[in-house]
Amino acid sequence: MCPHPSGIPARFPSVPRLLALLRRHLGRAVAVTYLAAAVLPGPGLWLRHPHATGIAELPLRTPQLLLALVLFGAGLQVPLHELRMLLRRPAALLAGLALHILVPLLIVPGVALALRLSPDHDGGSGMVAAMILVVAMPVAAGATVWTAKGDGDQPTAVGLVLASTLVSPLTVPLTLAVLCPLLQGDYAGRLAVAAHSAGDAFALTSVVLPCAAGILCRVVLPRHARDRLIGVAVPAALPGSLLLTYVNASGVLGPFLRHPRPVLLLAALGVAATVCGLSFTLGRVASRVLRLDARAGASVTLACGMNNSSASAVLITTTLPDRPHILLPVLAYGLLQKVAAGRVVRIGQETNPATNPATTPAQ
Repeated sequence: MCPHPSGIPARFPSVPRLLALLRRHLGRAVAVTYLAAAVLPGPGLWLRHPHATGIAELPLRTPQLLLALVLFGAGLQVPLHELRMLLRRPAALLAGLALHILVPLLIVPGVALALRLSPDHDGGSGMVAAMILVVAMPVAAGATVWTAKGDGDQPTAVGLVLASTLVSPLTVPLTLAVLCPLLQGDYAGRLAVAAHSAGDAFALTSVVLPCAAGILCRVVLPRHARDRLIGVAVPAALPGSLLLTYVNASGVLGPFLRHPRPVLLLAALGVAATVCGLSFTLGRVASRVLRLDARAGASVTLACGMNNSSASAVLITTTLPDRPHILLPVLAYGLLQKVAAGRVVRIGQETNPATNPATTPAQ
């Protein structure tokens, strides 16, 4: 039986349509996932806890496995031929990577200073810790999807995702260490532990290795075997991403609804919106200052604002399991960055004559 062009066997003709539908309405799918976590958190709470496997007494950690599945699928889809184009013009890639690392160092201190004026007994350190853990993560693989939607520079977007992932064992603990002094109370010590964990194990084993394994399989496997693997792993990655979102959200939304804290919710939304909005804005301004073309500028803007919030949520559940409330701003950021990415895409389509019929001259 002939495989589908996407690598999915032809006996499953509805799978590509279902995946296309999920990608087209990803924001709504995430919202439904959040609703499910709030209304029915039980299965997600069960999946959050380690489970014995009986294999060398190794515990099964569902969030890490789901994150590995998502990143492995992303690695399988890396268009290596497009990455070669970056060797001829690496300016946008280098600029985007530098901005992705430096922009959080400009934004988070200002947010932390503003929160110190709040009546919170720890000066909003929980919110600041959550945002530090978000902005320290690599560029989200979803940035490549939004780049394609907005007719952005796809090689630059793919290169930024890959480059930020490969350097994350260095940049994640470094970012956490630099921003850790902004915290008060025991959050400083807990984040220092998270930085140590991120540098020693998390970024390498949970982020880099799955992505690298996907790329390696794409390179070394024969075409037939590679297509079959893509046909299994890639369709599983998107539902796996939504399941990971559900598992992460179940730890905070269910308990939050049982014991509502409106002030905490408003603070989480406000902080996440501020950091997300400033990240996208600074990325766009820097792209113009650097005089990048519109397509490369859009990719760099998305790279500045889109971080792997799923990875930060997994890091929180493993290193700060007794602080589930700080997942709230992380979940808010994950949703808001998709809204902001959609706006970047719409602006790009409106200003690009090739994709906007209103600005295309009549033939």
